Amino acid sequence: MANELWRIGMDYAGAPIDPATSDPDPVVEVQRWMHAAVEANLGTPNAMTLATIDERGRPAARMVLLKEIDARGFTFYTNYNSRKAHDLAAHPYAALVLFWEPMHRSVRVEGIIERVSAAESDAYFATRPRRSQLSAIASPQSQPLADRAILEARIAALASQHGEQPLTRPEHWGGYRVVPDTIELWQGQPSRLHDRVRYRRIDGAWSRDRLAP
Repeated sequence: MANELWRIGMDYAGAPIDPATSDPDPVVEVQRWMHAAVEANLGTPNAMTLATIDERGRPAARMVLLKEIDARGFTFYTNYNSRKAHDLAAHPYAALVLFWEPMHRSVRVEGIIERVSAAESDAYFATRPRRSQLSAIASPQSQPLADRAILEARIAALASQHGEQPLTRPEHWGGYRVVPDTIELWQGQPSRLHDRVRYRRIDGAWSRDRLAP
């Protein structure tokens, strides 16, 4: 089967997109696309690839969850001691990819990274399910773990220690925001003649053009 991957494929289709009719603000356009993906009841429409570069100049990518899109950028949350956090400290730039296969759409985002405020991280942490809060406190993310039972024991101990008391966000956990300078919208089209609309921030204003597929 592995030698027959070339057989896997499909002909894409979707409503054409064009720079002339796309919103002048790419964040507004991405918000519309996200809303459409949510309305389509896709499994996890806010799942996205986060790509970073480490201190050696080597790229790394992983899946994270997008938690907010607004005029400031694209926000996700993680452990500040994780590998991705170390990468972002070494090179404060990131790239994101959202892919909605059933809609034949994807979004690419590139930009500088910044931490969200402690107040924003506190507010989001308070909305998380309690088990997720405990996991964020207990997990030494990206560090070697001899056995899963160790992690489960930490969580059990924390749960017993705090009872039903509200949990406080740990200092090692919080949000990042990708402040975009480039955003690309991709809409699949038949015969691989896909539509690509690219936005670039130039002198504080967004320009947009079409890219060849």
